[in-house]
Amino acid sequence: MKRTATFGSLFLSVFTLALWAQAPPQMPKPGPEVKKLGYFVGSWKSEADIKENAMGMPTGKMTETAKCEWFHGGYSVVCHSTGTSPMGTMHALGILGYGMEDKKYTYYGVDNSGHSELAMGSNDGKTWTYTGDEKMGGKTIHGRYTMVEESPTAYTFKYETSEDGQKWNTMMEGKATKAGAKAAEGEKKEEK
Repeated sequence: MKRTATFGSLFLSVFTLALWAQAPPQMPKPGPEVKKLGYFVGSWKSEADIKENAMGMPTGKMTETAKCEWFHGGYSVVCHSTGTSPMGTMHALGILGYGMEDKKYTYYGVDNSGHSELAMGSNDGKTWTYTGDEKMGGKTIHGRYTMVEESPTAYTFKYETSEDGQKWNTMMEGKATKAGAKAAEGEKKEEK
């Protein structure tokens, strides 16, 4: 009896492997929600004004250059950026994605100041809105980052903070512009 059970298990394992060999599972393709992230693929230059804020960041101008590209598989866009702000030189890595389970856009970023951020987002036509919470000085601060597509090669952005999630204070406003030839290349890849 033991031999029959072992032979049956072995046969079932071999049969299952033979089926997989004939028709290997297919990797799912990114859906239309994911493809919308293609808007951000390319090289971007941005300028912003950092306003007086409750977080204690120095006010002034910020400039940034970012290169964003599809990550392998086409489910996420990875952006490497450098720039300057009133606090000095900045280097950051950001990942834009889409959570199939939650049906929400995601953003995860880290920078050279030790700051990391996780935010959930939505897209309403040409408006992208990401929200997330973080601790500062023992308090929970709510953050809201909004981007509005002005054209295929430019968007405006605003970052707001709130202590209660009701009253929002604008901390930063600016504009990003896609660089020349790279812009057309990114758009063509996104259309395919």
